[in-house]
Amino acid sequence: MRNFTSLPVIIAVSFLMFSFKSSPKEINLKDKTTKLESTFITEKYFSKVIIDVESINQFYKKYPKLKKYQNDVLDLYKKKDYKPIWHDDKSVSEFGSLLYHKVRLLSEQGVKANMPYMDLVDDVFNENVSDKLPQIDTELLLSNMYVFYASNVYSGVDAATLKKIGWFLPAKNISYAKILDSLMVDPGRLNKDETLLFAQYYKLQDALKKYRTIEKNNLWKKIDIDSATYKDLKPFDSGVAVKQIRERLFVVGDLAQDSKRDVYDEEMMAGVLKYKKRYGLKLNYTLTREHIDQMNEPIGNRIKTIMLNMERCRWIPTKLAQASEYVMVNIPSFVLVYVKNGKYELISDVFVGTRMTETVIFSGNIDRIVFSPYWYVPQSIIKNELKLKMAEDKNYLADHNMEWNGGNVRQKPGPKNSLGLVKFMFPNPNDIYLHDTPAKSLFDFEKRIFSHGCINVKEAKQLALDILEDNPDWPVDKINQAMSGEKETTCMLKNKIPIYIGYFTAWVNDAGEIGFYPDVYDRDQRLDKLLYSDSVVMQ
Repeated sequence: MRNFTSLPVIIAVSFLMFSFKSSPKEINLKDKTTKLESTFITEKYFSKVIIDVESINQFYKKYPKLKKYQNDVLDLYKKKDYKPIWHDDKSVSEFGSLLYHKVRLLSEQGVKANMPYMDLVDDVFNENVSDKLPQIDTELLLSNMYVFYASNVYSGVDAATLKKIGWFLPAKNISYAKILDSLMVDPGRLNKDETLLFAQYYKLQDALKKYRTIEKNNLWKKIDIDSATYKDLKPFDSGVAVKQIRERLFVVGDLAQDSKRDVYDEEMMAGVLKYKKRYGLKLNYTLTREHIDQMNEPIGNRIKTIMLNMERCRWIPTKLAQASEYVMVNIPSFVLVYVKNGKYELISDVFVGTRMTETVIFSGNIDRIVFSPYWYVPQSIIKNELKLKMAEDKNYLADHNMEWNGGNVRQKPGPKNSLGLVKFMFPNPNDIYLHDTPAKSLFDFEKRIFSHGCINVKEAKQLALDILEDNPDWPVDKINQAMSGEKETTCMLKNKIPIYIGYFTAWVNDAGEIGFYPDVYDRDQRLDKLLYSDSVVMQ
């Protein structure tokens, strides 16, 4: 991809003002019907362009397929005092040319949308086209091209759609007019700007380029196995499949070289571990038929997954990564990270809600840590599970350290409490929180969807220790005592900690290695249909 960062950008527009009557009247920009006349020098002729609400309205009658951009385009010109945006003293400005180039490379942004009337925009930049559009049409077409680009790259789907698909993280609030000002000052931001897009977006963009190159060069070769007779591959096994797997590990970067050996040797063992780590799989050297089936997933599916997750990155407020500390949970990878001062303080496995009780995608603020907590059993569990068990066994509550409490059932503190020895609270309408668990064996599974919606954290105690590390009121001894399981104790945090529960089926780590994770709630399928169905009209 060409880099335009160093290109000079002309942002000053020269105007020749002509008076055809007496001295010009004072212009009131608050009056939407007032016309502001500006003239341009083109290479062939002088042309007067009138930009006002009426001329903009007339444009959308002529180009009705662009009407959904009308309010945003009008806002651009209000912010620019109705002055032209896209022309310098001769023709279309260099920035306009740069933007056109980016629109023509939208596929690099993981976008498949097409702008209406793009053939007319192409003519603007085609020197061989002699029959040019009226300059007002050119000016407004380019403004629509900008809003089309910005809405697809910087915004993604709208807030109402996000709610429909169950994404309740805070919506980004962006101004296309402000973004335009910043881009015109520094066009290099068209290539990368982490104040406009979540940093993960650009990492996925690099991965998209890599996987498209693999596809183009036909390097994604199928691994040949007989599913009926296949036996798990283990170290020092040999065969054609081993050689093919080695080649794949090399192509995707899990091996630095391809020795082309057909023996599952130590070098390949290291590559297999790297591959499994990227996919969130159990770290061992065994390659099952399920692993081979995963490797044989068409590369087009991998590319689509990257694009879908680039779209999700468009929805993330960039301030997330700028916070001094935060907790982020990624449901498909079953991983929690605690970030403090830009560094990963803790990475922990988690398990999340089942398909029937999905963990909700949203954000909040952790305001307290509760040690040795009671577990107040949700009414849905009492109704659907406990009542039947209590009917079968009158001692069920006592045997499970439970008791009635004001019409509710709660489980007393202790090591067998379903919440374990600590929970992390962040007020939300879904009654979701992080907590410890006595069911440690569940973390041995690769696909960890076991809970009623809350997030069970393997390293819950360490998370509490890390969060309270700088709190002199909560030394390690006090934390240990509070986690003894004898009585419930609450620590109110002096500074609330943002928590984000997200859904990314592809994620690139700081080393540039991409991981792919199971679409446990079929959200990729729904987003794919929303974005790429022929029946869906794109931004």
